[in-house]
Amino acid sequence: MTVSFRPARRVLGLTLLALAGLGAASAPALAAPNEQFVPLPTYRVGPYASSGTLWWAGILDYFRYINEVEGGINGVKLVWQECETEWSTDRIVECYERFKNGRDGAPTAFFFTHSTPASYALMDKGAADHIPLIDPAGGRTESTDGGVFPYAFPLLLNYYSQASVGINFIAQREGGFDKLKGKKIATVYHDSAYGRETQAAIALLAKKYGFENIQIPVADPGNEQSAQWRQVRQAKPDWIFLRTWGVSTPVAIKTAARFGFPVDHIIGDVWAGSEADVLPAGAAAKGYKAIAPFPGGAQFEIHKRLKKAILDAGKSDLKDPKFFGSVYYNIGLINAATAVEALRTGQQKFGNRPLNGEEGRWAFEHLDITDARLKEIGFYGLLQKIKLSCNEHEGGGAARLQEWDGSKWVQITDWVQADRPTLRPLIDQKAAAYAKEKGITPRDCRKAG
Repeated sequence: MTVSFRPARRVLGLTLLALAGLGAASAPALAAPNEQFVPLPTYRVGPYASSGTLWWAGILDYFRYINEVEGGINGVKLVWQECETEWSTDRIVECYERFKNGRDGAPTAFFFTHSTPASYALMDKGAADHIPLIDPAGGRTESTDGGVFPYAFPLLLNYYSQASVGINFIAQREGGFDKLKGKKIATVYHDSAYGRETQAAIALLAKKYGFENIQIPVADPGNEQSAQWRQVRQAKPDWIFLRTWGVSTPVAIKTAARFGFPVDHIIGDVWAGSEADVLPAGAAAKGYKAIAPFPGGAQFEIHKRLKKAILDAGKSDLKDPKFFGSVYYNIGLINAATAVEALRTGQQKFGNRPLNGEEGRWAFEHLDITDARLKEIGFYGLLQKIKLSCNEHEGGGAARLQEWDGSKWVQITDWVQADRPTLRPLIDQKAAAYAKEKGITPRDCRKAG
């Protein structure tokens, strides 16, 4: 996900600044020949620091666990370099350019963009450089089609799938898809590329099921929404799909309450469903629901392992332990685990050594995390099973729904699957249009190795 609107400030790192021009506060020792390098475009300061600190803590805690408990990935240690970006697209691109070829002899196998605008900005560069761009639950939706986009992976739940999961959940609550006919479903969305990304999918689903599709934009930063919720009150929708971000989410929840819209009929998308989105809203948020491919909670097996080996040992990147198991921390864990499992998959073909970008692409395209494997690595229930291929760069395609009970997120469903048969033709149309625009000859995925 992701949007960034404010100019970035120069943040000085502790080491390697003269060489890198970017921060490196948590980078381990310099790379050796048997180490895999991972550039990290972090955001520990600036407007999104409250989420970034938790997100990256989850990634780094899992990387340290792999290095210190498991001895690396088949003996290959992970090393990393942080680039402080404040979620500025320009600085994420700068980080990519600086480290796309690795560091100190250790190659780069993939690049976390963690930003939809950055994924768009780097799309051509990643393809030209043969560096996979990884953006779970974000990125460019049509990059699900790996035939056209071999180096972009909107893992787990692309934006179309997020819309579909929300509609499918509403159908469950209403008693079936036939009950959607004549209903009014309003999307209150951040007026940005991120917020508008689901519009085509919702329009398609509205046509299929016969519900009225109401779209209401919220201008950045969204700290005043009386006009929007006055529109909601006039339209009288049955359900609201909330696709806001940052401060606009708690403001939306509080304003909805002020205008009398029931919070238990508001469903936040992936990026409007963290503790940071509900705590500032106070009592008004109780009953609010959100789509969660990254559910909150510290009850999973991996949390037990991390607490013992990392947190209790004083090695965690998490500054405040009360956020252990928070939604954003768990996002970091899941992103790190999918990357580690992809690298492990690639080693099965290329040997137990560091992988380059082309090998990283092969690794992600052959990623297959089964329920049995999820149990082995301690992620069962936290991460959905996922299988990728040349033609399928999303995998997963499901999310749980969670509800805020006033103090914590509670899972209220099992995995709800998106309507891929309906959505995939639309994705393929957009991918084909992109290929035509760019003069790309799509890969024949039937022949892909």
